[in-house]
Amino acid sequence: MMKFSKEVMHVGEMASGAALTVPVYRFKGLGDGPSVYIQANMHGAEVQGNAVIFQLLELLRNMEIMGDITLVPYANPVGCNHKNGEYTLGRFDPITGVNWNRMYHFDESIIKPFVQQCIGKDDATIERDFKLLMIETIEQKLDHNIFGLTTGQRIAYQLQRLAHQADLVLDLHTGPISSKHLYCPEYAKESAQYFDIPHTLLIPNVFDGALDEATFCPWWKLQQAFAELGIEFSITSQQVNKESFTVELGSQEQIDLDVALEDAKSILSYLQHKNVIATTDYQPSTMTRYACYLKDYKAYYSPMGGMVDYLAKFGQPLAAGKPLARILRMDNYGDGDPLHYLSLDQEVIPILHFASASVNQGTELYKVFTNFFTL
Repeated sequence: MMKFSKEVMHVGEMASGAALTVPVYRFKGLGDGPSVYIQANMHGAEVQGNAVIFQLLELLRNMEIMGDITLVPYANPVGCNHKNGEYTLGRFDPITGVNWNRMYHFDESIIKPFVQQCIGKDDATIERDFKLLMIETIEQKLDHNIFGLTTGQRIAYQLQRLAHQADLVLDLHTGPISSKHLYCPEYAKESAQYFDIPHTLLIPNVFDGALDEATFCPWWKLQQAFAELGIEFSITSQQVNKESFTVELGSQEQIDLDVALEDAKSILSYLQHKNVIATTDYQPSTMTRYACYLKDYKAYYSPMGGMVDYLAKFGQPLAAGKPLARILRMDNYGDGDPLHYLSLDQEVIPILHFASASVNQGTELYKVFTNFFTL
């Protein structure tokens, strides 16, 4: 019988002494399938992932699960409680100003010494020992840092310790006003087609502080270090099989449980493909899936201040010269032009836009795919 458990993880303390806690749910797999870690709500306003984890828990309880699955909603208790009036501001640590999702750890200097110690070992031993090394490295950061840790680092490292125990990692986020899109490592491009997500950003295999990078980059660097010595060690093999994704589930500050059920089924389609669950019930939908490389994912900044009427539809190619938005400037009415249309001189796919209609000059108005292609 499959084992299900819940624990409450203590991740910090407030000035009053009140504990900061995070719920952790676990399914113990019945076989030898890949292990999975899924978290949500690292950014305070990005709450749809919590609803998706709820729906996953409901579905998984009645399913044959082959690999261990760990699910963590409310991953950042500071961020999700960081309110200002009716808005949730929890994208940045209010003390340090650092993005909550840029505080994870990876020290590339551990790779080559480890490789030297592993020459001649089989892949299963290398995989086991490297996983233990990454966990030990994080525990050293948590328990033996003589100058201490910021609140954000302490939370991030404890989440990362859980993630390093898994083979497959999904970090659930949303945008401001956004379409669904997927941040996918370039080497894992083939897996993107198993999610019901129409837009994929292919990110380079380098570390920039986010959870997905902190969990796949060490394995990629390990593979490269072995390759430099002429030794084959593949992280896309059936035996090793390491992938991490940031899954953007739409817009912030709202949940939709019906949409969350569809998002959960999309994730189960991927987990079924990876043999984590023993079922054939979940298949990816037939759809046009657009992709672009991260270097071609462009931010468009407002050339003027004003009130914005967002015109471009998400997910549909927008021809060069067609309007993205129009800006209303009532201060110009009567002695100037109150309406200004904004367009680009190349074809793009709009992915997300700023949450407010009120913008200053220089506000990041849209993010768009350029030089896109189909998967």
